[in-house]
Amino acid sequence: MKRCYPILIVSLTFAIAASGQTMKTISAEADVPDYTLPGLLTTSDGKTIRTTKAWEKIRRPEILALLETEEYGKIPGELKISEIIILDNDDKALGGIAIRKQVKLTFRKNGKELGAELLMYLPKGKKSFPTFLGYNFNGNQTINNDPAIHISKAWNGPVKERNSDALSWPLDLIIKSGCGVATMYYWDIAPDKNDFSTGIYPLFYKADQTQPLTDEWGAISAWAWGLSRALDYLKTDKDVDSKKVIVFGHSRLGKTSIWAGATDQRFAGVISNCSGCCGAALSKRIFGETIGDINKRFPHWMCGNYKKYSGKEANMTFDQHEVLSLIAPRPLYIASASEDSWADPKGEYLSACYASPAWLLYGFKGLDPEVIPETENPVSGIISHHIRKGKHAILAYDWELYLDFAKKFVK
Repeated sequence: MKRCYPILIVSLTFAIAASGQTMKTISAEADVPDYTLPGLLTTSDGKTIRTTKAWEKIRRPEILALLETEEYGKIPGELKISEIIILDNDDKALGGIAIRKQVKLTFRKNGKELGAELLMYLPKGKKSFPTFLGYNFNGNQTINNDPAIHISKAWNGPVKERNSDALSWPLDLIIKSGCGVATMYYWDIAPDKNDFSTGIYPLFYKADQTQPLTDEWGAISAWAWGLSRALDYLKTDKDVDSKKVIVFGHSRLGKTSIWAGATDQRFAGVISNCSGCCGAALSKRIFGETIGDINKRFPHWMCGNYKKYSGKEANMTFDQHEVLSLIAPRPLYIASASEDSWADPKGEYLSACYASPAWLLYGFKGLDPEVIPETENPVSGIISHHIRKGKHAILAYDWELYLDFAKKFVK
């Protein structure tokens, strides 16, 4: 019988892979092994956390330090924006309903320089509104057919066509709902390949260093760093309510939004769309994509220390519910797709359930692990959730729920 014990349990057991051998990917719920999760509200020395003060002063920093060292990697220093250039500011965008801004953020350190363009669409005549901040996959020009959008540098193959990813970015819907959007091309911050010679990494290298140390950042952490720097800019923009910036992302960029929200408490809310393994889904279920899969196919995503957990989930003293818990007490939305078994929709939901005690400390209601929601039966709350019909994607259905979530809970 499968067991997923309540998260106050301290001990770690794992019925399968105790010997540490590589395991096959599981794709049927009946084959999920017995597992026990680390206690969320139990400190490393066995004490139980019962107050928000103890959570914030003791347990939260403890979890964050563990995840930084063993999974995502530490940021090897500090670097603020060196220069901000407003390249475009048009208050008649999208047929006159929006303000469009294009802002170049430049970073300089150790004789090296990196630039990234932030594209923004904001509602007109609004004094206070939520803004969704997230990366795009193929260049700023792909999110809309607006000919004024600057074409992003083609880091990864040919330049992608304008409007080619517009389904993921329904700007008219977002603006007419009274919300704003800010986005960057994620390759501008760090390459999505096993190459640490470009992007933000070299700006932090010491003499003769060619790649991050084993406990230093992988790409997910580097991309999260970039989102925090974009937020630095948004806090200076008088057309944006910087207290209502929601970090969001899909797939690998959903993993990124979770880690950005976990490490930067200035984000007012966090949305993860189909983020799967190393995102919202529990790793110890070994369902769909696994740690071993990610470390083999995308070795640059996580820190070097994470490689030792490939096929050895039994050795982990942490799991993704702890990552989600770092977002408390802010609003969190976890979304999945019914045909996206690779991302383990059930594991994503359960992870949010077992993160819920962090919100309960603040008096908020969490999710129930005994009641798995049906497809397209959204759960609305400080921790919101839905499983959409269909495949691995972000669609208008998702956005409609995200917009409702933003208006209800990001205040």
